[in-house]
Amino acid sequence: MRSRKYTYGTGDAHDVSVGFAMTSSARFRAAYAEHRRSEGRGSGGISELSALPYLRSGLPSLVRQWEVRARSYEAFSRRIIAPAATRVAPRNLRILDLGAGNAWLCYRMSRLGHDCVALDWRSDAVDGLGAARQYSAILGRPLKCVAGSFDAIPTTRAFDIAVFNAAIHYATALDVTIGEATRTVRSGGRIVILDSPFYQRAQDGERMMQEKKATALKEWGPNASDLLALPMIEYLTPERLQAASAIHGLEWKCHAVRYPLWYRVRPMLAVIRRRRPPSRFAIWEATVP
Repeated sequence: MRSRKYTYGTGDAHDVSVGFAMTSSARFRAAYAEHRRSEGRGSGGISELSALPYLRSGLPSLVRQWEVRARSYEAFSRRIIAPAATRVAPRNLRILDLGAGNAWLCYRMSRLGHDCVALDWRSDAVDGLGAARQYSAILGRPLKCVAGSFDAIPTTRAFDIAVFNAAIHYATALDVTIGEATRTVRSGGRIVILDSPFYQRAQDGERMMQEKKATALKEWGPNASDLLALPMIEYLTPERLQAASAIHGLEWKCHAVRYPLWYRVRPMLAVIRRRRPPSRFAIWEATVP
């Protein structure tokens, strides 16, 4: 029998588990944490955590990734958080961070005075919720964390904003995932998608998935089978997102973000090199009816 355990509060969150066996999702989480550790994530301790998304030192590949995510965060703060804070004033925003990882976004929002809950199905200390407890030394209080799936969120109409933080592409049933997020947000609140790969054409996303599978063993070694075990959607298109959202009454608005030049020229380089178009990030926002 499937059982879910949820912990609010300390960041020392319990895992989502199935009592009789280690499921494919549990194997994925273990392999993913190991993969993230091998990439060097979490190795900088609290100094790294408190800097995110403004990572300035460490492996160049990670610094470059966070350079992009910092631009998303700044646009999110300016275009989503600031107007929402004005709408609900004088109280603070209630924000649900879906796929929160180490809860860096909740940490940033908490420092602005907002009431945040970080939800992730990983509780490891690499860059899962287990790492979030380190923020308590800076904040003087623990972040509120929940270990669980964003396909079964234990609350209703509690939040002003639910944000998928580089996470919605891990969904296995997009309509279910969007429905759960919609259920947690009050009428007039917002659902936001940050830093998930979008393609204009589904065929380009499918090519990306084929390439990923073809190189998995070389890139991930013995963890490859576990990292490919779950039927995640992996990417979105505007049409795919809208089709999964229509039943929930959502209409999406795309906010373009001015990313670093090297990121913006990738589509041109792909044409020159005769490769498939790369995915693109943006901020996607929908108002809950």
